Parts: sequence; structure tokens; C-alpha cells
Amino acid sequence: MTDAPDLVILNGRLITFDDAMPRAEAIALSGGTIAAVGSTAEIRGLAGPATRVFDAQGKTVLPGFIDSHVHLFGGSVELDYLNLYGVQGLDAMTEAVRAEAARRPEDRVVFAVMASYDILGTGRGVTRQDLDAVLPDRPFAMFAPDHHTIWANTKALELGGILRGGETDSGSTIVMGDDGTATGELLEPGAYRHVLRHTRYGGRDMEGLVSGRDPEPLPGDVDRARDRDAIAAGLRHCASHGITGLHNMDGNFYTGELLQELDAEGKLLCRTEVPFHLKGFDSLDRLDEAAEMRRRFDSDKVWCRRVKMFMDGVVESRTALMLRPYTGTDHVGDPVFTPEDFNQACIRADAMGMQIATHAIGDLAIRRTLDGYEAARKANGARDSRHRVEHIEVLHPDDLPRFAALDVVASIQPGHSPRGHIFPADGMEAVMHRDQMPMAFAWQTIRDSGARVCFSTDWPVIQVDVMDSVKAAVAPLDLPEPWTDQRQTLMDTLRSYTADNAWVEFSEDRKGRLRAGMMADVVVMDHDLESMAPEALNTARAALTVMGGAVTWEA
Repeated sequence: MTDAPDLVILNGRLITFDDAMPRAEAIALSGGTIAAVGSTAEIRGLAGPATRVFDAQGKTVLPGFIDSHVHLFGGSVELDYLNLYGVQGLDAMTEAVRAEAARRPEDRVVFAVMASYDILGTGRGVTRQDLDAVLPDRPFAMFAPDHHTIWANTKALELGGILRGGETDSGSTIVMGDDGTATGELLEPGAYRHVLRHTRYGGRDMEGLVSGRDPEPLPGDVDRARDRDAIAAGLRHCASHGITGLHNMDGNFYTGELLQELDAEGKLLCRTEVPFHLKGFDSLDRLDEAAEMRRRFDSDKVWCRRVKMFMDGVVESRTALMLRPYTGTDHVGDPVFTPEDFNQACIRADAMGMQIATHAIGDLAIRRTLDGYEAARKANGARDSRHRVEHIEVLHPDDLPRFAALDVVASIQPGHSPRGHIFPADGMEAVMHRDQMPMAFAWQTIRDSGARVCFSTDWPVIQVDVMDSVKAAVAPLDLPEPWTDQRQTLMDTLRSYTADNAWVEFSEDRKGRLRAGMMADVVVMDHDLESMAPEALNTARAALTVMGGAVTWEA
């Protein structure tokens, strides 16, 4: 190189994921790309008078983390909502909610997130009457951690116009009581959208998920600026955790435009993919919009090349789609697509050259998703599609080999598991059959089958802190039989958060490795991760985050 680099990082323990040089001590960044990787002496010799020198002090240096499954707009706005994670019991909830109501007198709906399914006790649901007692004089609603259920009090149901029921989409339910009024439990986006549209952001943060379309009407200048500022704050939060890339799992033209505006302002701190979201009730002609999104969003920092769909809900609310009924019920879950419609959607999206990512948690949902991908391959021929199945929580053994056979990517969130230290360890046992547990959250079994695996958080379902999920994968809780040991190696886990997540977005030749010529996306940790006890990995943090050669976070 002829010009001195802009930044050199010295005295590090580099994990490069470059087979030609797996380990190194230092790296030089120049003009948005990696200029050189080598020893501290070599890289120090490249520095000029204007070069910034960062001493990693023997800590781990990695390619910037890529979180391959997030809901950026939702996670961003929820940074300022009441967070009920860890709150248990009516008294504690009441105290927290009333304090929030006093803090936010202008909100039409007092809103909270991360309310546990057992917030009022194991085996006990939440009713509108419970929430009336918590906050009797104002509309109040709260999200479950998985964001598939909202509980609302009577005033919130009245505000949403659904106290006596209302219109929903396939796979969504306004749970009704024997008295002909809503109980307060709203299952899936088609049901809870009626309340969500009255929150501080008018439900725009979830619009790409709820409808797949732009908000109607489009926000004016004040709301648009507010939305953009919220996303900017969320991106700063992601950068503080060493993240340089995001795969958004809901989106629309509006979200893409906000990200482009942030990029123009120099505030886009993470490269972000925005998908086209196809709903189960949509005509296949809507896929023409996917082609338009791909055309309009096609830069290194904001792009669209993927179609997102949902096949089912979640296990905890019994909306995940199962091959046999949930224990003690005759209910197998709620399909979002018919098999025929899903297969046709896959065939058409695949023929367009789009990647497909499908939320599939139950064993029947996973099977139908694989069936759709197989139908696309038979109709269009095999290609390097890298289609993804998101979550894969309850897998039937017969479908395990199909991932590798169809070249389908297993997109997994270690923190979702009962093993993951984040949610209750016994949360699944009331709704699953014992013989389903050996293949539930079967990360290593899937990896051993030859399937490609990528890791992510699903923020805001769990926090976007990468290291919490690293600990969940490397040092999971030991659960009794019939649960099986699915712990990951540290190297496999870090690769699945960096090089593998770059690969799944078709960027393996541009990012995800520390090698000369690659994008200058780098994170320096504040610990040597390889020397840490696995149980302590979640105490590590980013000391320096660099995206495109620019420092986006420094502790």
C-alpha cells in the first residue's frame, strides 16, 4: 500500500476466519477497506502521522458481528418503552405500569414490552380484568417477549374497537370469553394490530410485520423525523454491541427510505437488509413490489434481495403449527399460509432470484416450509438460493436431513431456547410432548447433519447483545432428559455470527473475514474471549466498533 492507513489496531488476538491466515496480531484499515493484516510490528510500520492507533491490549479482534434476524424499527422504539422483563406478580407490575403512566401522560396507550407469559403466576393467563386493576383509568397493553401476543385492558380494547371482537387475518385470534367480550388476549399481528396502531409510534414500528405494507397514511414530517431518530438510536445501540450488519425481518418501502435518509445524514451505523414481507392473505402479484424494492434498495448499506414469510406462530401461545395436538388439547396451531399458496409463493419468489426466509417454529410448519422450498427447486431448477428457515424450535427427525439435501440454511436464535439463560427453563414443558424435546432447539444436531447454520438474536424478542446469545450457545443450561446437549463450540458460534452470516447474505467475498480487500467492518472486544470461562462470556463487551472504516462505537 502507498498511503498510510486511517486506523491501525495493534496488539490484538485476531480471529480472522480467513483460512490463509487464521490468526494475526494487528490490522490496518484504509478508505473503508482492510488494507493489511499481520503482526503488530508489520502493521505499526504502515502507520503515518495522521493514522489513528488503537491498542487492543491482547483482546479479541473479530469481523464485525452481523445479527441475521432482527426487527430494527420495533427494537429501536422499544428501547424507550416500559420493559417488564423479570417483573413478576400483580403488585410489582402495577407499581411499574403506574410509574410509566405518570411518566408518559401524553400516550394514548400506556405500553409495555417483555411481559412474561407467567407474569401473574405459572399456569395462569392474563385477562383484561387483571390489567384493569393494574391501570383502570387509561388504555394499557403489553407485549409478550416473543411479540406474538399482546394483552390489553378494557379501555385499550375499546380504543381499538375490538372489545366485542373484530376482523383478523388467518392465523390470528382475538380470544373471546363466554360473555361475548374479548378476554384481553390478542394472538398474532392480525389481532393485535387494532391496539398497536394507537401506541406512541402509531404501530408504524411493526407495520412491515403486521401488513407488509407502508403505513397508511404515510407519516408527515414530524412523525417521519421521530421514526428516523428512533431508528438512529437503535443503530447506535447495535453498534455498542459490536454489530456492523443487520438482516431485518420485517420491512417495507417506508423503512428502506428512512434507512437511506440516515445513510445520507451519516447516521447509518450498521449495514441493513430490508426484506419484502409477503403475508398469507396477499395476492402473488404483490411480489412485483419485491422486484421494485430490490431495484430501489441496492447499496452496500441498504439493500433488499429477500422475501420474508410466516408459516406459523409460537409454541408458548400454541399458535406454532404442529404435526399433532398440543398436550391436553385437540389444537395443532394456526397456519398462516395454506400449503398450496405457500408453495406457489416460493416458486414465484425463487424464479425472481429472490432469497426466501420463512418463520417456522412447529414441526409441521418446518415441514411445510421445506416442502415449499423443494417445490421451488423442482419447478425452477436447483440454484444457489440460500433459502432460510427461521427459528426451527420443534423439528421432526424425518425433516433433519432435508436441510442439507435442499441446501437450506438453519437460522437459529440460541437465546430463545429454555437452555439459553434468558427465558424460564421450564417454559416449554407444559405445551410439548416429551418425545419432541430431543429434537427441540437442536442446534448441534442440525449442524452435524451438514446444514449451514447462522445465529442471531431476534431483537427485540431478546436483547440485541450478541454476547448473551454467545453464552447461550456455548454454555447452555443443562436440562434433564429427554432434552439433549446441544452446546456449541466458541469458534463455531463466533463464525455463525460473522463469516456465516456474511455468507448467508451472499457477501462472503466482501465481509465476515479479516483479510486485505474486505470491507473494514471490525469489532475489538474488551476481553480475550478464548481465555474466558464459558459461563462468563456474556460479560464481554465491544471496546471498539468500526463499520466501513469509520468508528461507530467506542467504550
